[in-house]
Amino acid sequence: MKLDLNTHRSTRLATRRGFTLIELLLVLVILGILAAIVVPKFSGRTDDAKKAAAKTEISSFTTALDSFEVDTGSYPRGKDGLQDLIAAPRDVTGWKGPYLNKNEIPLDPWLNPYIYECPGKNNPSGFDLMSMGPDGRVGGDDDIANWTTKR
Repeated sequence: MKLDLNTHRSTRLATRRGFTLIELLLVLVILGILAAIVVPKFSGRTDDAKKAAAKTEISSFTTALDSFEVDTGSYPRGKDGLQDLIAAPRDVTGWKGPYLNKNEIPLDPWLNPYIYECPGKNNPSGFDLMSMGPDGRVGGDDDIANWTTKR
């Protein structure tokens, strides 16, 4: 039985090869996502997790809106202003977006649209941004808004 030297070397190298950093990070991200989905279900804290997700998303929008304001000199106007973070509005100069890494504005954790107004009623020199919360209605103690959460 004759062994090919190249086959023996490649077999030996293949058995010594470990995981790359990218592979390890990918596994960690997948485990993190699974944990974020599964752990709240087991601990009965789904609603708290959704509220935290809404606060995080509002914070993310706020950062993107602030970047938009720095580039263009003002916040997007109107109720559909969040769309200006993804696609350049016609009436604005200096737009350097997209300001979000998404193709569309996501819904809140309860699958309702976020409510954006500029100028805001609560922030007249800025904008109001909120999720209607679990009940899906404006008003009440369950609303999550940029004027009630700390940055």
